[in-house]
Amino acid sequence: MKIYDISQEVFGCAVYPGDPSPERTEMLKISDGAVCNLTALKMCAHNGTHVDAPYHFIDGGKTIDQVDMKRFIGYAFVTCHEGELTSEDAHSILRKAGKASTDADRDCNLRILVKGNSTVTEEAAKVFADNRILLYGNESQTVGPLEAPMAVHLIMLGAEIVLLEGIRLGEVDEGVYFLNAAPINLGGSDGAPCRAVLMEL
Repeated sequence: MKIYDISQEVFGCAVYPGDPSPERTEMLKISDGAVCNLTALKMCAHNGTHVDAPYHFIDGGKTIDQVDMKRFIGYAFVTCHEGELTSEDAHSILRKAGKASTDADRDCNLRILVKGNSTVTEEAAKVFADNRILLYGNESQTVGPLEAPMAVHLIMLGAEIVLLEGIRLGEVDEGVYFLNAAPINLGGSDGAPCRAVLMEL
């Protein structure tokens, strides 16, 4: 079984404009005579590869510890797209994922990962919401337009779609994989970092 690590390394990761960058402090060092090496870290819940919970944009929405784990773990469909993702594009992706799901008897059409520099439009977000997908992932640090991400987040998070942002799919071909994007269990938080991996079937 081939495993693809689709996560960014945290301390050198991409950061959404205005968010603080991760910081590492070496609290103890064996080379200085300490009994062990010990690292403390300070970071935003949305640095690097991470997942958004509804609470990120919806006051009163589910926090990361309240989201059903089945959304983060299961079969997923990887596809490629560059530029704005329209409603027609979203329907096309879901059709391809649906065919792959039927052929393999798997629910990969419920978790969609998009490779490339793509941006979800409001119209595409509504298609994904209407089709009740469980998770949507992309390589950008945000699913919506960088300068105005709120509307797309409200649509998708309002449908309780987990947003997996900041993944790296450069070595992954289009197709069906098994995804594990389980987040760190940060109680009461709007999101969390995760070590996302894809397993080739």
